[in-house]
Amino acid sequence: MTQTEQITFSQKSMEEMDRIILQYPPDKKKSALLPVLHIVQQENGNWLSTEVMDKIAKILDIKPIEVYEVASFYSMYNLEPVGKIVIEVCHTGPCMICGAEKIIAHIENKLNIKVGETTEDKMFTLKTVECLGACGYAPMFQIGEQYYENLTIEQVDNILDSLRKEKEAIN
Repeated sequence: MTQTEQITFSQKSMEEMDRIILQYPPDKKKSALLPVLHIVQQENGNWLSTEVMDKIAKILDIKPIEVYEVASFYSMYNLEPVGKIVIEVCHTGPCMICGAEKIIAHIENKLNIKVGETTEDKMFTLKTVECLGACGYAPMFQIGEQYYENLTIEQVDNILDSLRKEKEAIN
């Protein structure tokens, strides 16, 4: 049995994937790729290993490279393990003009990591991403589905400290 064959997903995830796949004609199952990647990433600790992507390719009857191309193109998919909190800082033109570089540098210093890295305690991962569509509220970052806009250094400190306390209280 190959490593890909050994990978299983929960019944709930499989049912959700089946529901989504059935929305498309049988020869167009690839159209379900984005939502399937989201489901699997959520179940897999917020990242997608090569073996997991290979399993998705089998489920959708597509080539593994088709999954890799999509997963590596979109910043919302993580191709390596990430922290419990992923900070995605917009670094396109409007955000950079409004101070995103300072926000990124401050987060790097505060958390003692560089862009693309995760803190030693596995709490935070820092990423830069392309436009998040909030140009009028720059600089900004996204954590999960929450946007934080018009950021200042003080706000960043308050947000990160609050998130750390919240996560530590849960654990």
